[in-house]
Amino acid sequence: MRATRRGVLGYSIAASSALALAACSGDGGDGEVDIEGQSTGAMEDFTADMQFTATEAFTLPLLWTDWPELPIKDSWQIFDEIEKRTNVKFDLTNVPFSDVEEKRSLLISAGDAPTVIPLIYTGDESSFVSSGAILPISDYVEHMPNFQKYVEEWDLGDMIENLKQADGKYYMVPGLQEVSVPVFTLIIRKDVFDAVGAGVPETWDDMREALLKIKQEYPDSRPLADGFESASLLNFASHAWGARAGWGFGNGMVDDGSGGLAYTAASAEYKEMVEFFRGLVEDGLVDTESFTADNDGSGGGSVAEKFANETVFAASGSAGTAIEFEQALVETVGEGNFEVLQIAPPGGPAGQQVEPRNFWNGFMLSSEITESEHFLATLQFLDWLYYNPDAREMLRWGVLDETYTKDADGNIEIDPDHSLKAFNINLDGTTDIQEDLGWSNNVFADSTESRTLKESYNTESFVAYMDTVLSTRTPRDPYPPAPLDELELERASLLATPLQDTVDTNTLKFILGERDIAEWDDYVSELEAQGLADYLDLINGARERFEEENS
Repeated sequence: MRATRRGVLGYSIAASSALALAACSGDGGDGEVDIEGQSTGAMEDFTADMQFTATEAFTLPLLWTDWPELPIKDSWQIFDEIEKRTNVKFDLTNVPFSDVEEKRSLLISAGDAPTVIPLIYTGDESSFVSSGAILPISDYVEHMPNFQKYVEEWDLGDMIENLKQADGKYYMVPGLQEVSVPVFTLIIRKDVFDAVGAGVPETWDDMREALLKIKQEYPDSRPLADGFESASLLNFASHAWGARAGWGFGNGMVDDGSGGLAYTAASAEYKEMVEFFRGLVEDGLVDTESFTADNDGSGGGSVAEKFANETVFAASGSAGTAIEFEQALVETVGEGNFEVLQIAPPGGPAGQQVEPRNFWNGFMLSSEITESEHFLATLQFLDWLYYNPDAREMLRWGVLDETYTKDADGNIEIDPDHSLKAFNINLDGTTDIQEDLGWSNNVFADSTESRTLKESYNTESFVAYMDTVLSTRTPRDPYPPAPLDELELERASLLATPLQDTVDTNTLKFILGERDIAEWDDYVSELEAQGLADYLDLINGARERFEEENS
């Protein structure tokens, strides 16, 4: 469940911010920094893969998000261990998960934000740039050797370039992923798919045939569900048509094939996707309640119950959702009587493709750090915490030879007295390394991961899922960047919000049969009446400017 909620936060925050994929220009954080004079506590000759230990202890203010099911404890080992290794102590400002975006914005706008602001996804930084509230960190990444090393080794340089804002700088550093696969995809009852002769669907047409066979065998079922108000399913499905939808809608722009940008929700590809899912609904193959019912961020709940009661056999989810479905099925079908499988997103008319390669959450810094005597030491510490392999392993697993062991081949095993319930690991352990010690927490642990580290805590089925995606699916090209300056961003927001509201409302109406697909042209006319042409001109103008300035 927690793994699922982390994924939901990533997608929902990234999607809500993605319109502003590039931020306003302005004076943000242009204070002069004297690196040599503001190096108290910094290490000389700090290099990649080196343990960072401040030469003089200091305290670092940091914004901490509290998950309702993972309350922070003063006794958590993580804080003591980080201080022991680095001479850095956190001074936490706590905000609840339920309104993290609002609280974060208020703190930053009021000038009260802590120095370090974690859990930042690409686009989250955009609304704060013009005020000068956050640091243009691209000016200082030369002092972050781990970050630079793994950007190069994992071939992420072009993606980093796309973080640039209208002023040519970037204001957050992301979590780096050695391999990137969709976090959310379809979870299926593989045993049932096999029993009806469907196997694992490779395309959405295959999925349709499989759902029809299941419906014939289980006539009371509506075998396909979402659980995330359609935003998850449409997100990963849209790539099969070359469109963008759901959580991944972003600013709504796709490459038009001739160097410009087109609005995906008015395209023939988007219409074809909508028609496909409308057809599934007409044939009684979709649990429509799961497309509209509110969810608490887990996406399980009633869908897990329907999985357990064998009225749903395929649904959107992450590795955490798959675990939740398995736990529910044990109660009804019984252990060993089912097989749950996370499958690669099915392909479609656009081919066997998935979302573009992604970053995960990183951090940004308050521009007030430019006045800190610990400026350089802070950069070195965060470079170690977010990008050093030993630090990343520690944040996931805790203390070597205490909470986990590692053999000569690098294979990790949790200590027998410890558990990691969030990932169903050694449930008999008396001390949970997440709940009781703070390791594998939501704020730090998921950010940067090598493939080996990702595999160390996930199930064999998830590792197989990663292998399948990497070997059989092609990531789409990154969406063309179109950074907006301050005035453009304000104008774009005024145009984009009503456009997307119209898209979201009518996409569901078309799919659920509440609006006839014959009215598609009328729907496009409604978008045009809301200023679609002006929005396209605005974004295309920003795109052309970015290409000229960064050619």
